[in-house]
Amino acid sequence: MKVVAAAPAGTRVEVRAAKRSLPQNDRMWACLSEIALQKTHCGRKYTPDQWKVIFMHACGREVQFIPSLDGSTFIPWGQRSSDLSKAEMSELLEFIISWCAQNGVKLHDRQEQAA
Repeated sequence: MKVVAAAPAGTRVEVRAAKRSLPQNDRMWACLSEIALQKTHCGRKYTPDQWKVIFMHACGREVQFIPSLDGSTFIPWGQRSSDLSKAEMSELLEFIISWCAQNGVKLHDRQEQAA
């Protein structure tokens, strides 16, 4: 690769799989929004953002909770779906859609998951 050869000494190069696509991201948020409207978890309603953390943890992504600045609550850390590869996002979407089917969540946009 010419770009790598032309990089200044000491430059770090990281090769990673292609990032998740915008259609995949849109599909994930559509599913999470439907879940937030239709389901409770442990007797509580959760936002789409909270459901995302729940599903990413279920798929084996690391979850840490750090205290807020005022110490009154905890904040999830390490759950960025933007860091997922296309394959990882496909696995997450498959898991979410399967969970929806098993738990009676009606997904109004039934198009196939994005590539």
